[in-house]
Amino acid sequence: MISKFVRVTAVVLGLSLIALAQATNPSSANSAASTPPNAPSAAASSAAAVPTGTKIGTINIEQAIFASNEGQRDFQELSKKFEPKQNELKGLADEIDALKKQLNAQQDKLNDEAREKLVKQIEGKQKSFDRASQDAQEDFQNQQGEIGNKILTKMAPVITKYVTDNGYGLLIDTSQPWPRGPVIVSGPSMDITQHIVEAYNTISGVAPPKDTGAQAKPTSTSGTAGTKPAAKTPAATTPPKQ
Repeated sequence: MISKFVRVTAVVLGLSLIALAQATNPSSANSAASTPPNAPSAAASSAAAVPTGTKIGTINIEQAIFASNEGQRDFQELSKKFEPKQNELKGLADEIDALKKQLNAQQDKLNDEAREKLVKQIEGKQKSFDRASQDAQEDFQNQQGEIGNKILTKMAPVITKYVTDNGYGLLIDTSQPWPRGPVIVSGPSMDITQHIVEAYNTISGVAPPKDTGAQAKPTSTSGTAGTKPAAKTPAATTPPKQ
């Protein structure tokens, strides 16, 4: 899943680097004011020079967000919020499934008018189901993206500080597997995801969620959303990739 909040990672981290550079070099703001329009600013130069280490690290941004205490708490709350809609969709899917079974069982006994009426009833409910499923899915994903963006914005300075404090010169996001992402394979010794999660949990002050058996990464409002009721049964929510 290519989440919207992951697409802004570079922007958020870049702004965080600039802020960190300005904080470590207070004179940069004054010098930037006198810099000619076409010349590179001192803040930009300082920002580019922040990661001075030689180590290369990797981080799964999606996993870091969802595995954090705040992420688990907020996404569990989002899943609970959509439970009524999930039940509504499941009920409609069950109705369609029952009507299809009725049509298959009685089609030899029904006259043309009764059969056509039943077919139209099924088609109407199917269209309603598909439309409601799509709307619910889009609503869920939009709210999921808002939560992810909120956490990422607060997590970016934590990532920046860890990278600079530990001598990393390059950090690569592995949220998307190859070939969608740039990394073909990376060793676990390079991954700093868990370190970032632990550091962020400390700073956020959010306690671990009480319901430890709940899924940390919901990806849909319902297992029936976007599927044909007669073809699939509700599926479990996909867990985060490790």
